[in-house]
Amino acid sequence: MGNDKKRVVVTGMGILSAYGVGVDKFWTALKNGESSISRIESVEHPESHSAKFAGEIKESVFNPEDYFDPKDAKKYDKVILYSCVAAQNAYEDSGLTKDDVDEYRFGVIVGSAAGGFHTIQQNHTAMIAKGYSKCSPFTVPMLLANMSAGKISIMFGAKGINKAIVTACATSANCVGDAFRAIQWGEADVIIAGGSEAAICDIGIAGFCAMKALSRRAEEPEKASRPFDKDRDGFVMGEGAGVLILEELEHAKKRGAKIYAEVVGYGQTSDAYDIVAPNPEGTSAAKAMELAVKDAGIEPREVDYINAHGTSTHFGDIAESRAIKSVFGDRTENPKLKVSSTKSMTGHLLGAAGVVESIVCIESILDGVVPPTINLENRVEETADLDYVPNKAQEMNVKYAMTNSFGFGGHNAAVLFKKYSE
Repeated sequence: MGNDKKRVVVTGMGILSAYGVGVDKFWTALKNGESSISRIESVEHPESHSAKFAGEIKESVFNPEDYFDPKDAKKYDKVILYSCVAAQNAYEDSGLTKDDVDEYRFGVIVGSAAGGFHTIQQNHTAMIAKGYSKCSPFTVPMLLANMSAGKISIMFGAKGINKAIVTACATSANCVGDAFRAIQWGEADVIIAGGSEAAICDIGIAGFCAMKALSRRAEEPEKASRPFDKDRDGFVMGEGAGVLILEELEHAKKRGAKIYAEVVGYGQTSDAYDIVAPNPEGTSAAKAMELAVKDAGIEPREVDYINAHGTSTHFGDIAESRAIKSVFGDRTENPKLKVSSTKSMTGHLLGAAGVVESIVCIESILDGVVPPTINLENRVEETADLDYVPNKAQEMNVKYAMTNSFGFGGHNAAVLFKKYSE
């Protein structure tokens, strides 16, 4: 890292997941290997789908009316509500006040892969049943993928950088990475960065089922997401939102902020291969990791933990394993490296996955614990020579942790975090 670049730290974290609101609940569940996967309750026609389970946010853990006026809540899609709750959670955690930051150097970069899927489905259903005049006047702002960023900026008076990145399942990793870059180069002092997803509805489930992308292990939902296991048969949908408060180091120190970790590396590439399938050799995914490591100014052997994209799909898990080994070596060459996929417990939060898994990396650094890949019972040859932390968390000193995110369209992003020190 050159001397002309600012140092960037994480001073706040917020999350809404199937475990509830807040990082503590989320992290405790992951350390204990607790799955959030269960039968779907919110879709209108569950019997019509071959996949009947997900990492769903149940009414028992989140009621919008606890956070929003009921009339206001109806103006926003779930994807926006989720992002606002996670942002409020992170903002409060950071201890920021309006007096702490110049409003034009205070930004928001929050995206979604799918946007307002519930809004699309509800209004389509209403129009087919009762005519086009029944389309809600809030339809357009409710479905737009950028509206989380817009609403969050209004909530906190952030008048600086404001945008939403849409790169499928790499979305929020790119949001965090781009926020890191903007602060590095002096374009902002504080940025709210993250992603949100709420695609567990008939159109979302049906679309992925039609692709044969989702697991059908209906008899044991909690065992359906099995990254790197030979019996994996597809990914499991998840939903929720995650947000980080990224801040320029001197700005954070001046206001006496607590500092969770430092962001030190970011790499992004494209497969340029297929709109859905990953390059089977993982070459561009490997390049994204290489770029993140190079950006941090370290050697690959210094990385202690990788939170893998690890979706539990046949081709994706193998391609990522090959990519990791090409950069970091296998267990013989690099015995200390730990790799795990927390999607085994959360399901795949699509555009929100990268930031949620960034929180996992930060917590692993703070807590000295690497969370497990649950349901890893039978390895296959292609994934046998990395330590995927099977089924039980491991205690270890984590100085550098990386998260990988890969999206349909060939989007690859890797973000690298470091234990903070002066």
